[in-house]
Amino acid sequence: MDVTHDMNGQKKWMQLPRNVVIGNGVINEVRDVCTDLKLIDNALVVTGKSTKGIAGEIVQDSLQDAGQNVELVISESASMKEVERIRKHAIESGTRYFLGVGSGKTIDVAKLAATELEVPFISVPTAASHDGIVSSRASIKDGRTTTSIQANAPMAVIADTEIIANAPYRLLAAGCGDIISNCTAVLDWQLASRLQNVQFSEYAAALASMTAQILIDSADSIKPELESSVRMVVKALVSSGVAMSIAGSSRPASGSEHMFSHALDRVADEPALHGEQCGVGTILMMYLHGGDWKRISDALKLIGAPTTAKELGIEDKYILEALVLSHTIRPERYTILGTGLTPDAAEIVARKTKVIS
Repeated sequence: MDVTHDMNGQKKWMQLPRNVVIGNGVINEVRDVCTDLKLIDNALVVTGKSTKGIAGEIVQDSLQDAGQNVELVISESASMKEVERIRKHAIESGTRYFLGVGSGKTIDVAKLAATELEVPFISVPTAASHDGIVSSRASIKDGRTTTSIQANAPMAVIADTEIIANAPYRLLAAGCGDIISNCTAVLDWQLASRLQNVQFSEYAAALASMTAQILIDSADSIKPELESSVRMVVKALVSSGVAMSIAGSSRPASGSEHMFSHALDRVADEPALHGEQCGVGTILMMYLHGGDWKRISDALKLIGAPTTAKELGIEDKYILEALVLSHTIRPERYTILGTGLTPDAAEIVARKTKVIS
């Protein structure tokens, strides 16, 4: 954790990963990373059912070969009940540090449990579907409601590009949607700063915007099964996480488009992936901002991410319902949605951007 000063001279804590290791086969370096961080015993590997054999057991075996006591537990959902179960298991087993090995849900559960116990946490993603793999936030579900909770950032991130490239491409495309959503998140933040005097960080905003723009400019090079694509997306997710740490909030990477996604989670029978919904939300919210929403849409199309309700697998009526509901998701967070859209306005936005037909 680093200490810096904001522009008013006030002290501010920023949590940043000490080590970020990205590349082919780097999962085999987990032992070296842990040794470098002086994490030498009593580890708890939190993984998922499908990712246990892909990476969880590799991490466990590697640390056990180094003489460490290592337990492995499978996380089944991203809920507070699950966080509590993992936390109790960690207490009973004398856990001194966590490794979250798997998807964003698994990593969020391990991250929050580690935060509650005030022990270090290492992120080992098997997919690059959203910025939770490196951020100081954890998305936890309560029924159909998703809550973003402040947590400690991972002490290290170990992203094996070979493993992530072999994950379903849909997950990587969703990660791109989450990154591109920085465009409208930063615009919302600037608006809140002007109209509500919300604290604003030029540095965090510039990093978040630049990260999104680089990905948009490189959209035609993001392809399935390419480790170069994975490397670019993971680096972008790391940059977004760092921007949030600098800001001390999720503002650089979460605005009205994320509120739209969370609203869809509530109303849709079968929501799409978080990053997919945020990507479509960015198209809609960029239109409201008067920006170049077509450029956002074109970039997502090149990547292979959804740009319409049909491609999300969600009925038009739920898109409209979510648009009207969005401003109530985080009422304390001022965005372009203001006090909300009328049903007629929501339909105009969705049709103009071709999100619904």
